[in-house]
Amino acid sequence: MRKNSMKNTRINGEVQRELAEIIRGEIKDPRISPLTSVVAVQVAPDLKTCKAYISVLGNEQACKETLAGLKSAAGFVRTKLARNLNLRNTPEITFIMDQSIEYGVAMSAKIDEVIAQIPDRSE
Repeated sequence: MRKNSMKNTRINGEVQRELAEIIRGEIKDPRISPLTSVVAVQVAPDLKTCKAYISVLGNEQACKETLAGLKSAAGFVRTKLARNLNLRNTPEITFIMDQSIEYGVAMSAKIDEVIAQIPDRSE
């Protein structure tokens, strides 16, 4: 199966949706921030492994605690995923912190800062 086949794209979307539901509503770990979102999911074509990119709105400490909480709950999440999705194999999930949203906000602030320093040429 090709890596970017339609079937794999559908599976990625379903796993992402289910992971978001499980993290939001079923995990009771206090370390996991309520402002956690699943940015992207990459399921291997053989359905054995899965990389879940997680974004947390908050400081660095909240990110570390959320990642630790998700890693400790990986077995529970995998069990819930197996019950909710009808896949041949339930992938082993690896949680990866995604900094792209934070990076985008920082770059936008820098662009606004540079634009504010440019003198107005309409005079």
